[in-house]
Amino acid sequence: MRRAVVVGSATAAGVILLLSLKPHQGAASAAAPISSGSSGSSGSSGGSGGSGGTSGTSSAPPAQASDTSGTRAITGDSVDTRYGPVQVKVTLAGKKITRIDVVRYPSESGRDRSINSYALPVLNQEALSAQSAAIDVVSGATYTSDGYTRSLQSALDKAGS
Repeated sequence: MRRAVVVGSATAAGVILLLSLKPHQGAASAAAPISSGSSGSSGSSGGSGGSGGTSGTSSAPPAQASDTSGTRAITGDSVDTRYGPVQVKVTLAGKKITRIDVVRYPSESGRDRSINSYALPVLNQEALSAQSAAIDVVSGATYTSDGYTRSLQSALDKAGS
């Protein structure tokens, strides 16, 4: 009988300790837009003061910008997901995707930031490799993956690719 009381008390204490732990949150990781260029690197861009996640305004950036070298940047539609909007901006050189910037993504909670810190670079790399929006979803980030591919496809449709 004494053994059962000791085991029960130890189990209860362990559960209480586990529930009182708070996960580590890297707030700086979601501060800048996620981008990936043709060099194959992925991660967040070098800016430190960006507003990475969802913005309070409903106006979208210009849909298309081009320079004299034939590259152009097209912003896809903002796609509402269960956890917030997702929007990408694609840079094209001719018909080749050279860079993808994720300008809006869910970042309200620590869980959103954690999921998107690994999912968005994977999605960027997949899309650059495939040169299209026909990519697989990232496990654990299904809603973000769906919003990403829909926004990317809308940008490619606007570009005529």
